[in-house]
Amino acid sequence: MVEDAKYITVTDDTFEAEVLQSDQPVLVDFWAAWCGPCKIIEPLIVELAEDFEGRAKLAKLDVDHNPTVAMNFGVRSIPTLLFFKDGRVVDQLIGAASKKTLSEKLENLVAETV
Repeated sequence: MVEDAKYITVTDDTFEAEVLQSDQPVLVDFWAAWCGPCKIIEPLIVELAEDFEGRAKLAKLDVDHNPTVAMNFGVRSIPTLLFFKDGRVVDQLIGAASKKTLSEKLENLVAETV
């Protein structure tokens, strides 16, 4: 994990409050320490968390330590990126994605919120 990152780390215990009850759109990165593609996109998550600070939340959930949320949302492959708005999944990406793709999806969610 990156020190002083702007993203939040969510767990089975904090997921509802941080993601489902958020008044901002949330991108959740479902990941694991052993996952190569997860390590590749982590710097993108860090950059996007800074880019969208105050407009959207970016969160990371370690599926090995928090299996309940991953199971509840049917996460079978990682990285899985779920986009939440008003407590609902509104979009998803499975596998590594470009910063441009993630940024465009977040911009669309933020624009819908305004």
